[in-house]
Amino acid sequence: MAFTAQDVKTLREITGCGMMECKKALTEADGDQDKAIELLRERGLAAAAKKASRIAAEGVVKAYVDEAKKVGVVIEVNAETDFVAKNAEFQAFVDTCAKTVVEANPADVDALNACKAVGSEMTISELTTEKIQTIGENIKIRRFARYEGAVATYIHAGGSIGVMVKFDTDVADKEGFAEYGKDVAMQVAAANPSYLTEAEVPAEVLEKEKEILKVQAINEGKPEAIAEKMVQGRIKKFYKENCLIDQEFIKDGDQTIKSYTDAKAKELGGKIEIVSFVRFEKGEGIEKRADDFASEVASMMK
Repeated sequence: MAFTAQDVKTLREITGCGMMECKKALTEADGDQDKAIELLRERGLAAAAKKASRIAAEGVVKAYVDEAKKVGVVIEVNAETDFVAKNAEFQAFVDTCAKTVVEANPADVDALNACKAVGSEMTISELTTEKIQTIGENIKIRRFARYEGAVATYIHAGGSIGVMVKFDTDVADKEGFAEYGKDVAMQVAAANPSYLTEAEVPAEVLEKEKEILKVQAINEGKPEAIAEKMVQGRIKKFYKENCLIDQEFIKDGDQTIKSYTDAKAKELGGKIEIVSFVRFEKGEGIEKRADDFASEVASMMK
């Protein structure tokens, strides 16, 4: 009985086991889901089956930079509670995941799960399953980013927000660059820009913004010709709020990030260009379960 990639995905969702374990179990079970689940349970791998259905919206965002290899990683790993997120074993697991991303350069989370964990004989998937069983909560590696070259990282509030910025520069080893890099990473954490430059703003986003601004001006009683001119001025404000290099520097409102970068490059006697950035906010986009304690108590009393 043959099975598909969707069957593997379904088995993963039911059991919380890794992709390779699920594939192996389905192969041995000739594609039979129930038999595959049984096999995984027999091997002690599916003890986390119920835990895998729980919502993991807490956790941590961490950054790791290998200075020797000049590789940086920011990674988000989720757990069910903030208490577990602060657990030393959980934190060490996240560090292992980050170091494995540096070493193996996986394409995505599935590829990372199949990688052998740094300092272990187990794959990341097997290690995750082990941690779910020992810690007692659902744990999920959600996402990661990996940059090579000159990078700066910043972690806010113990792992609620993580930022990594990549630079094209010839002054990365000079005194003063590390502080500058942290400043830019902190800017991304605080101001949450959507784009790096004006050129990165998609045409459809820009057109939609112009439409909204024009309607706003007309609603203010301005004639259409005047409204058109007002849009051009207001779109500059949009860029200033949403594009990193156009933003006012949070430490000095008289400078933009671009002017701060140009001044720092001149001071250090070289070139600095911000190439890209990534900002992860813990749990963003994950629908958290709303526990209605009153309803729960009421149902128990019936």
